[in-house]
Amino acid sequence: MNTKYIDLIEQTYDFPQEEFTLEGEHLHFHGIDLKKLIAQYGSPLKFTYLPKISENIQRAQHWFKKAIDKYDYKGTYKYCYCTKSSHFQHVLHEALKNTIHIETSSAFDINIVEELKSVGKIKDDTYVLCNGFKRAQYIENIGRLINNGHRNCIPIIDNYEEIDLLSDVIKDDFQVGIRIASEEEPKFEFYTSRLGIGYKNIVPFYEDQIKNNDKVELKMLHFFINTGIRDNAYYWNELVKCLKVYVKLKKVCPSLDSLNIGGGFPIKNSLAFDYDYEYMVDEIINQINITCAEAEVPVPNIFTEFGSFTVGESGGAIYEILYQKQQNDREKWNMIDSSFITTLPDTWAINKRFIMLPINRWNDEYERVLLGGLTCDSDDYYNSEQNMNAIYLPKYKRDKPLYIGFFNTGAYQETIGGYGGLQHCLIPQPKHVLIDRDDEGNLMTTLFNPQQKAEDLLKILGYGSRFEVKQDTLEELQDEVR
Repeated sequence: MNTKYIDLIEQTYDFPQEEFTLEGEHLHFHGIDLKKLIAQYGSPLKFTYLPKISENIQRAQHWFKKAIDKYDYKGTYKYCYCTKSSHFQHVLHEALKNTIHIETSSAFDINIVEELKSVGKIKDDTYVLCNGFKRAQYIENIGRLINNGHRNCIPIIDNYEEIDLLSDVIKDDFQVGIRIASEEEPKFEFYTSRLGIGYKNIVPFYEDQIKNNDKVELKMLHFFINTGIRDNAYYWNELVKCLKVYVKLKKVCPSLDSLNIGGGFPIKNSLAFDYDYEYMVDEIINQINITCAEAEVPVPNIFTEFGSFTVGESGGAIYEILYQKQQNDREKWNMIDSSFITTLPDTWAINKRFIMLPINRWNDEYERVLLGGLTCDSDDYYNSEQNMNAIYLPKYKRDKPLYIGFFNTGAYQETIGGYGGLQHCLIPQPKHVLIDRDDEGNLMTTLFNPQQKAEDLLKILGYGSRFEVKQDTLEELQDEVR
């Protein structure tokens, strides 16, 4: 009988795969010996493999170039990185090694842009597309960036008041985009996105607030699908509706020359993952080309804003199985040395699934298990893979440590989990390691952040000297009042 874990994987999937190989009984990820990584840094551990960021950017740029050449498409293509997926400096520095542009979503993003400009990572010709609902600080920061000469900053208008608010803080003329409030997939609890302006109101909005406004020029139409770019009837139907609006708007607005195809590509979440990226890019360019030709309007320049696709597949998390609990006749709980709620919050919040594989012991017999986190919360668990309603791992043995890895976790998990702050049940945040390659292709690792300590959390909570200083200040103020 084939009872080893390696047998299970080979019977279920095509393995090895591009990023995963097995050397002996140890798993390698993009050539990284994960067992050696554990030996050096311990567990729990989060890591970012920086070269994967550039690799995915270059893949997408290649697909669009190929489609543009194939259809003799007259517009250009610009790749934007959606910073909300991961704001970390090491991520932006790696992404900006490539010819890309930036999409922001809140006020402090602009501070990051200004910091990157000051060190030469962002140039004056880099597009900065400012999405999201814009409160006063966001408006002020956008105005400052444009007033300081960054003419390629384009606020994407989200509601009817933003034109006036921006005009109040921006000294000279400026360009804008308009976001379409797309209709959501039928399974959603609401019909239309809360963001943007409805399909039928786009042209009237332009004619009312922009057409005769000498200070404002409409540059871009922004189209965003919450579920991402997928080969289904819903996506293609929404794209067709978007293109109809673009054509109608282009005929009354000569300055409109760009279409931002928001909504990202999916990332690999299973060894059974299957998605034809090249076909999707090809068909999107083809549909835009056909629609514009039929309407006799010039094709738009294409912008995309890929966030998860850019950074997601660069990240990973490693845990040790501490203990196994047999709770009834059928359920075995393998307890990890961290918490899913705090380190992979999407597994808890939206039932998201990542690729999960053991790091070692692939030649051992396997068993079906459930994975439990350390918090006392009943929702701190992981109980299935993306393509099967089960988890299988090498059998737990107290005298043979077992390590497991979750892969392609690089988007959103740190910010949603409150990186550097309080964690649920005060479970400390794991150490974080950056992995890169030198000019000769040799792996290099750097400890970006150590595991949180008790004093880090106590300080946030107001204990110790920080709390005493606040108390003294309060007493002084009370004395003054008296």
